[in-house]
Amino acid sequence: MTVTTPPTRVAAAPSRPAARRPNRMRAWATRAPLLPALIFMIVVTQLPFVATLVISFLDWNSLYPEDRKFAGFSNYSEVLSTPELRKSVWTTILLTATVVLVSLLLGLLLALLLDRRFRGRAAVRTMLIAPFLLVPIAAALLWKHVLFNPEYGLFNGVLRWIGGEGAVQPDWISEMPLMAVEASLIWQWTPFMMLILLAGLQSRDPELVEAARMDGAGDWQVFVHITLPHLRRYLELGILLGSIYIVQNFDAVFTITSGGLGTANLPYTIYQTFYQAHENGLASAAGVIVVIGSIILATLALRVVSSLFREEVSR
Repeated sequence: MTVTTPPTRVAAAPSRPAARRPNRMRAWATRAPLLPALIFMIVVTQLPFVATLVISFLDWNSLYPEDRKFAGFSNYSEVLSTPELRKSVWTTILLTATVVLVSLLLGLLLALLLDRRFRGRAAVRTMLIAPFLLVPIAAALLWKHVLFNPEYGLFNGVLRWIGGEGAVQPDWISEMPLMAVEASLIWQWTPFMMLILLAGLQSRDPELVEAARMDGAGDWQVFVHITLPHLRRYLELGILLGSIYIVQNFDAVFTITSGGLGTANLPYTIYQTFYQAHENGLASAAGVIVVIGSIILATLALRVVSSLFREEVSR
């Protein structure tokens, strides 16, 4: 007689949803403190942008609030076809390119100087950073009244001191308005470029530079073949971040020239269209174009930053 043993029951493994539930709860518990900040950011930034996007498709003049209708993409086509608005777009491009490239070049020169050891380097670095720490309106007022003023400005005072009473006393803002705005912005943004490039210089491998010098390389060869390739990512980052901020600059144009004499960039034109012409739809369409351009530049900047982090981690 054979005795058959009953089959042993194997404990059933917990289902995957049940196993994942504690992990999900733990993840939500760690993210919960960030929810108020996320909600605040959405309310402050995203909801106004959505409202601006909706208004950009409307033919809406605030002087006639009842006469409001859907306009489609006509506001966008008007932004790109109206001579004044097209000129403001070109002025924005020219202003941004000039300020970013000149401030990047000056920032590179200052970074190369500050990368050397000398007495008082910390004090010099602090003084060079000071312009970037000023409020933009205060910096623009400083250039307009302290430096550019034809009656008591510092520039004309220096010319009078050098050439006497008969020296030429130019009206800087009237005779070279766009250059006056560019000079103010270059002075303020050069320290920003300097800080980025100085961080890149200090992350170089000193042994690589020392080996190149032992092989007979001079300062120019070290700069061209080692320093400049190493700074490529930092230069790209400076260009992208500087472009994001300069494209949106309003303070210098409004304070120094009030948008006159061909210096009205796109942010100032948006202000003028909204507050003076009362064209809400047209101003919103121009604002959306600025935001889209800034998002494209910000995306490129984030990619450069992430590549920099990957390079630092891989070392």
